[in-house]
Amino acid sequence: MKIANAARDLVLAALLAIAVGGCATAPSAPRDPALAANPVPGSVLRSAKIDRELEGRILALDPERIGDGDVRGTLAKGPTPRIFAMHGGVYPVYLLMESFAQFLIGMGYPEERIRDAGDGAFSHSPYESSEKEAGLIGWYYEREGTRPILVGHSQGGIQAVKILHELAGSFGSELHPFNPLTGEFEPRTTIVDPLTGHQRAVIGLSVASASVVGTGGLALALPIHWGAVGLIRSIPDTVDEFTGYRIGLDIFAWDFPGLEGLKTFYAVGKAHVRNVTLPAEYSHVFVPVTAQLAEDPAMRDWINAYQPDDEAGRAPLPQFNADNVLFAADVWHSIKRHWAREAQRFVRARRATQGGP
Repeated sequence: MKIANAARDLVLAALLAIAVGGCATAPSAPRDPALAANPVPGSVLRSAKIDRELEGRILALDPERIGDGDVRGTLAKGPTPRIFAMHGGVYPVYLLMESFAQFLIGMGYPEERIRDAGDGAFSHSPYESSEKEAGLIGWYYEREGTRPILVGHSQGGIQAVKILHELAGSFGSELHPFNPLTGEFEPRTTIVDPLTGHQRAVIGLSVASASVVGTGGLALALPIHWGAVGLIRSIPDTVDEFTGYRIGLDIFAWDFPGLEGLKTFYAVGKAHVRNVTLPAEYSHVFVPVTAQLAEDPAMRDWINAYQPDDEAGRAPLPQFNADNVLFAADVWHSIKRHWAREAQRFVRARRATQGGP
């Protein structure tokens, strides 16, 4: 049955390529003038458009229990981490991660914090340089003051792990910030830390969280990923929390019963690493297709109430298209948690510079 499903996925992917191949257009690229400015110590904290009342609401949030009102009425109005979504490698799978981006937007995540500041795309290619992506993380963090969140699908998951190792220095001792507005690396190897005002190396930066799904398999044989073969399951300290999702039976990622030990992600230091198995009927190709889940108010409520460790306490799913809902709900819970923590980290740093509690 699973082989038949895999064949179906290949056929559908081919049809999707035919359908959009002649009509794909480059996304618009919104330009934020604030990103073009060169930060100086304290400038990011001072320029944040948040008042004392909003700061108080942010600090009062429980990151483990963030509801829709908390998202739209508080978090979306404050400091928001940039999401780096990384799609798989076969054209036009970027459309699948666009669906995931639309899910996030429908759940209340600011669109401008998902789109790339350079080309306006919703996701990044796994064939881009992981050194460039790591440099991009440093460039954004210096200007926004919140550490990014990574979400990778298939080969995009391999890219996410490679980025974590780039930041950890596994591939080299220096990293340069990458400017998406100019499309070039900058000559320096340090940034102004937006929360402390001190110079710091790009190497050693960490991201708030990273999630990958369907990672591994034959894609690791591609030359661009050879450097990650021995590192793909090891998670360095350049992420606070990492979640690896495997589909119960996934031919593309070589996930089969009995191979859990070989396909388990593990921390090499202090990172919190989760391994989550999704239902075997989920599709490797289409697991990021989640935009439909945010269209129904009852489904949004179910997803916002989702708690990863409370399966028994979950309400029945609404009578709606619930494809991929466990993946979407678990990732969304993680994103909300780290969104709240990053916003609180930002507010505490801002108050410290103002001499207040």
